[in-house]
Formats: sequence, structure tokens, C-alpha cells
Amino acid sequence: MAGLTPGEDRLEIAFFDVETTIPFRPGQKYEILEFGSILVCPKKLVELRNYSSLVRPANLSNITPKSVNCNGIKQEDVKSERMFADIADEVYDILQGRIWAGHNILRFDIPRIREAFAEIGREPPEPKGTIDSLVLLTQKFGRRAGDMKMATLAAYFGLGKQTHRSLDDVRMNFEVLKYCATVLLLESSLPDELVENSVTTPETSSRRRRSIKTSPLQSPVDQQTRENTPAIPILSFVSPVEPQTDPFDMSTLRNEIAPEILAIKEEQNQPSSEAVASEGTNDQEGFLRPGDISIPSIKAVHVPLYQGSQRMKLQLFLGDRPLQLHCPRLVVRFGINGKFLDNSGRRKLNFLIDVNPSLCDVLEKCDSAAKAVSTDSGSGSDWFPVIIPMKGLLNPPTARIHIPTGLNGDADRYAAEIHQRDFSGTSTTQKLISRNPTAEELEPLVTSRTVLGAFLSIEPYDYQQRAGIRLIAKKLVIHSFTQ
Repeated sequence: MAGLTPGEDRLEIAFFDVETTIPFRPGQKYEILEFGSILVCPKKLVELRNYSSLVRPANLSNITPKSVNCNGIKQEDVKSERMFADIADEVYDILQGRIWAGHNILRFDIPRIREAFAEIGREPPEPKGTIDSLVLLTQKFGRRAGDMKMATLAAYFGLGKQTHRSLDDVRMNFEVLKYCATVLLLESSLPDELVENSVTTPETSSRRRRSIKTSPLQSPVDQQTRENTPAIPILSFVSPVEPQTDPFDMSTLRNEIAPEILAIKEEQNQPSSEAVASEGTNDQEGFLRPGDISIPSIKAVHVPLYQGSQRMKLQLFLGDRPLQLHCPRLVVRFGINGKFLDNSGRRKLNFLIDVNPSLCDVLEKCDSAAKAVSTDSGSGSDWFPVIIPMKGLLNPPTARIHIPTGLNGDADRYAAEIHQRDFSGTSTTQKLISRNPTAEELEPLVTSRTVLGAFLSIEPYDYQQRAGIRLIAKKLVIHSFTQ
């Protein structure tokens, strides 16, 4: 693609996709193997220009058989190709100042682009806005076509097989969007009874979506989900879309991408998927000690991500209530680890604790229940058990506790309450240290052999071919002893 002149408006939508290696050991990064993009006219929805390039990674041995199975790119395919630093100018020119679009780009492709530019010491390009078709179609088209993978959507519309090559996938993504938009536009003009007889998704017309949004939720599960789970943004802009706006209405979308109202909305302003509100953790209501839990009553259930959503999330329940744990005395095996970053560049903090027998029984049941439901729902991701066995007969197993990031978009603070409990010969006192601590506050408090109490939620995850359950800290109580 030829570069634009400095004063030229960048009105095109840049659909793009990256193919990468698959990490095969902890801490290893993804390496870009291919970048592909098309520029699309937002008024006529036609492809204007395209670009694609294979990329040689720094270490060819990172292209493993698992990586080849994913995208078909072999070591010999890229050994003579340019490295990312050699195509960085072209990639920057394509993306800088344009609207970015693609399937799952918020969670995968955008972080890979930013990592690649950081590795060569350059500032990454920034978008005017982002359109993630995975989130958009999940919310607006629903699961009538099955799961929301691009291959499944393409098969639903008879568009052929996905090749998992960047330029092909980008064009397929663009065609799928056009087909879905056409179906939704037609359905919005049909009588509701005709829509009901033609599709199985309950939110396929704008009128029916409005009625669902205004109807009360009936089950305790749905009510809990509505109150505690935020909606994922579909179109990412600085100026927020009014709540009544349907992001897939054609006139609305056309207005939203007008250059006079487009501005960058930093991805780090979005709440992390791990973020958990700290309200309500000042007492023990709703949190159960592992020894008080009936193991057979633990179950894993798919619930809507938010009211009226077709997108589902896996959640663990004890009977009809979300399962939350209160572990009053845990021993820290290894202190705060913050060497990894989330998609927005925040430090991801976690630490290892020794798992006692009663907690071990609960976590093993949670793990098996969530794995069974995940497998039955068609997930092909590798499952990673929450309990980590340790070497040596005298070493108890461990588990990792995650401290949620991204509270209110603040990169320096974490969404957990931290208390300190002082014991003396005659009394016990507890004081609040911080509702939203910084990493600098946490690191000296949570060290090896520290004894602490923890109020934990349990969060199943399935992301980038890795799945399992996480222990998320809502509140930590650091024990200290005075003479």
C-alpha cells in the first residue's frame, strides 16, 4: 500500500489479521508469522487496497508442529522472509489513524501488534476506533450459526473453509460481516412472528431485543449475572455511544465512523476480563469456608454474559448461588509475581499458596465440573488444572491466586481490598490498608510464608487454546503478630 500524504484523511476501515507461533512454555510470547490487511471504503463497503507479508520470527524453532497445525506456516516458508522490523513501516502506515476491524482483535491481534512494535523499540500505531466482529456478532447475530469462530460463521453462509492465512481470513471476515448485516437488516423489517419461525435466536429483531432488555430476569442466576457483569464494548470510541443506540443499525454505524466524531479510545480504559469489583467484601456474606461446602452440590453452569446477551460464560455454583470461598488461613508459598502484562500493559499480579486438604477437595471438584461442561460445549482448548502439584512427599500442592487488574482503567491500582490483622495476647484487631492497592503496597505484604485470609471468586476461562479456572482475590487479610 502506498503511503498517504500528511494531510489526507484516513477514512478507510483497516481490516487486519495476524498469524503467530503458539507458545509452548510458560512466559513465552507469540511471534508474528504473517500480517494481512485490506482497506475498505465505509460508504460502499468495497475493498480498496490490500497488503500481506510473511514474517520471519527471531527464532525459527518457535514454529512447532502445534503452530503449523494452527496456520500451516512452516519454518521453510518464512526462513527467507523479512523480519517484523523490516515491514514495520508498512504496517504502521496501514494502521495508523484508521478504524481497525477484525475478528477477536481486541484480545489477540492488537496486543500482538503492540508487542511486536515494543520489541523493536518503536511506538505502535494507534486507531481512530476499533470494531471487533467477534463481540459485535456474538451480541447482535447470536449463536444461531453455532459457536462464533470465523470458520463456523463462514460455513453457515456457504463462504468456504477458513485457511487461517491472514489475507484470506481478513476477506472472509469482511464477507461474514456483510452477510450478517444483511440478515439483521432484513429481520428488522419482518413481523416478529415470521422472525420467530425462521430463527432460533431470541434477539434477532431490534424490536424483540428492546422487549428483552426491558423484561425482568426470572432466575437467581440471571439476576446475579445482570447485576455483576458489565457488557463488553462492541465499537470502541472515545465518545460513548448513547445507551439506546443499536451498534449494528446501518445508519448509526455510518454516522459513528464519520471522521468528525471518531477518536481513539485506549484499550486500557476498558475493564480487564479479570477485574472484580471490591464492593461487598467487608463481611463474609456469600463466602463459604471450604470445610463447610457440600462437594456434591458444586456445579458448573453456562449463564448469559449480561441481560439479553447470546454470549455465555461458564460460572461455578453451589446449589443456586455463585460459589465464593473464604479461606481464613492460607500460607503463601511464593510471593507476588508481576512479570507478565495484560493486553493493556498492566502488570498481572499473582502468588502461590499451599492448598490444604479441604480446599483441595473443593478445587478439584470445581475443576472437574468446569472441565466437563467446557468439553461438552465443544471447546478444544487444553485444560490446565487449578491445583499445581509440587515435587517431594512433604510439599503440599499449590494454587495460584490472581489479583484483578484494571480497576476503573487505573494501571497502578488493583481491584482488591487489603486488610491487616494484628494479634496480641489479649485481643485481635483488623484495619483496612487499602481498598485499591498498588503493586508497591502489595509486594512487601504478600511474601513467602506470609499467613493470610482470602475472600475468593472462582472464574473459569477459555482463551487462546488454554482453559481452566482461576482464583480471583476480592479481599486479602494479612495476618501479623505482636508481642
